[in-house]
Amino acid sequence: MASFYGFEPNNPLFLGTARYPSPAILADAVKRSGTEVVTVSLRRESGGEGAGQAFWELIRELGVKVLPNTAGCYTVKEAVTTAQMAREVFGTPWIKLEVIGEEDTLQPDVVGLIEAARILSDDGFQVFPYTTEDIVVAGRLVDAGCEVLMPWGAPIGSGRGLNNLYGLRTLRRHFPDIPLVVDAGIGLPSHAAQAMELGYDGILLNTAVAKAGDPPAMAEAFALAIRAGRLAFEAQPIEARDMAAPSTPVMGKAFLA
Repeated sequence: MASFYGFEPNNPLFLGTARYPSPAILADAVKRSGTEVVTVSLRRESGGEGAGQAFWELIRELGVKVLPNTAGCYTVKEAVTTAQMAREVFGTPWIKLEVIGEEDTLQPDVVGLIEAARILSDDGFQVFPYTTEDIVVAGRLVDAGCEVLMPWGAPIGSGRGLNNLYGLRTLRRHFPDIPLVVDAGIGLPSHAAQAMELGYDGILLNTAVAKAGDPPAMAEAFALAIRAGRLAFEAQPIEARDMAAPSTPVMGKAFLA
């Protein structure tokens, strides 16, 4: 398994905690998924003695590692400030860094992302950047101090799966030693399995589980798919080909006179 800033989870599913029907269903989904890492927005923890505090208590009771995020930030200053506040609230140097550049697709602002990643890395953060599958941007993020990359599969919450297989495959081959996690756009367990079959090291998702008819069951389905995809990658799948290849050998076949 890959190492994420020294942490090696047995289960490479990173699960979001927003938009669940109830705290009880969220807790059940986390347990059924077997995830060891959940993502949390600072906004969910705001409010002192209000609902945010109860939510934070729930997360602590689940015994999982917390990856705070800067969701909803559109500028470098906003993202950096949110990250600094999250470090104080959650007591971790981990941060899932989002700097959004376009409102309809929620595509990352890669220029601002690189700048924010450099600022936060220099400040001691361990940055998980939400980025595109662009290998040049990826290289700049690594140079900025990121030891993990989180390219999108498709726009956040779209459920479209892996929009650019070529780009994701190229990114994996270009950065063989950098942990890569597909973040955003995953809608079905089969999408997650496909990413793992490409050699990715993890999947981060939220909407596909939280908004499913049965979130805990869907969380378990994703965990199984991710395991299957990883096993398939490690087993070295056959290459696709255009022509048929007989699975039964011709040698020894009986011929009629």
